[in-house]
Amino acid sequence: MSGFLAGLCVAILPLLAAGFWLGRRTARADGPGDLGTPVEHATFETLHTASLAAPPLRAGLTEETARKSARRLRTLLGTDALCLTDQKQVLVWDGAGGHHRDEVMRRLAGPLETGRGEAFPLTCDALDCTVSWAVVAPLTVDDRVHGALVACAPRESAVLVRAAGEVARWVSVQLELADLDRSRTRLIEAEIKALRAQISPHFIFNSLAVIASFVRTDPERARELLLEFADFTRYSFRRHGDFTTLADELHAIDHYLALVRARFGDRLSVTLQIAPEVLPVTLPFLCLQPLVENAVKHGLEGKSGTCRIQITAQDEGAEALVVIEDDGAGMDPDALRRILAGEVSPSGGIGLSNVDDRLRQVYGDDHGLVIETAVGAGMRITARLPKYQPGVHPAR
Repeated sequence: MSGFLAGLCVAILPLLAAGFWLGRRTARADGPGDLGTPVEHATFETLHTASLAAPPLRAGLTEETARKSARRLRTLLGTDALCLTDQKQVLVWDGAGGHHRDEVMRRLAGPLETGRGEAFPLTCDALDCTVSWAVVAPLTVDDRVHGALVACAPRESAVLVRAAGEVARWVSVQLELADLDRSRTRLIEAEIKALRAQISPHFIFNSLAVIASFVRTDPERARELLLEFADFTRYSFRRHGDFTTLADELHAIDHYLALVRARFGDRLSVTLQIAPEVLPVTLPFLCLQPLVENAVKHGLEGKSGTCRIQITAQDEGAEALVVIEDDGAGMDPDALRRILAGEVSPSGGIGLSNVDDRLRQVYGDDHGLVIETAVGAGMRITARLPKYQPGVHPAR
């Protein structure tokens, strides 16, 4: 897919650049107040129209998205009529000659099966009908035909055949991007389910055991811890939204730490330094809690005395910088690299790799976790969260 997109960009950009350069060379402005040559204006209008048609198509091929994009696509081709279809029906017909819908669908059987374009005359007895020729260009995603773009004109035109093919390829790219968006969403949802499934049974058992131990000696304390446990599990297993706010994630971490403190008492010391301006920042759901759980696990296990954990969130301009640091047992860097490479560790390291993968999927490879550690030297985990990322917003 990435190779296809790169190849398409390489093929299109030189043509645009050449046309722009040629226009600059051959066309003269009408006067000092003119904002550009005719070629420059045409190039701008084409790109602007394409940019307006793209967003609906990024949601897939449906009646609604076809309706929103059809007028822009017809403007790109300059035809009397244009229709978009799926495998079974006409999704939208924009322009003249709407009575040709059934005829067009009958003639689409071949192109939809073979994936090859076709041009054919339209039969019509209406004297005022302005379309008599149709050009079909299939819409394909991963070599599968999803539908067709049909351009209708008064007469046969080789230029229209080529133009319809180019626009159909551009539409197919938008549909392929929509398919990738859906795949990414499904992958993120699957990873969140996997992360929920691995919420430590030992943590749940130990939390309930601690609550039970207070039932007789301190009923009020038992009640408070039970509410903390209910709030933590309610947040962890909520069913809506792939994203949350830093404020909500930190609130869930506070519930988690209250349960851990009830078990370990003074052995756990936690310091938080949170800049108020970063609290509304959006991040992937259940993104920081596994990192804090990792700090508690490696900070307390294999070590006597107090475990100190520091959680900071700072405003770094366009980003929020979140750092989770502990002074625990640390980890061998080679073992950490194997965990982040996707190997499942018996010590529960899958939480780190899950969070690292999701951050990279949402924000790009430059925003993966930065982890500094060594055996006996504790661990410092840094996450850089952009304050704004298209498509990233908390559930309402």
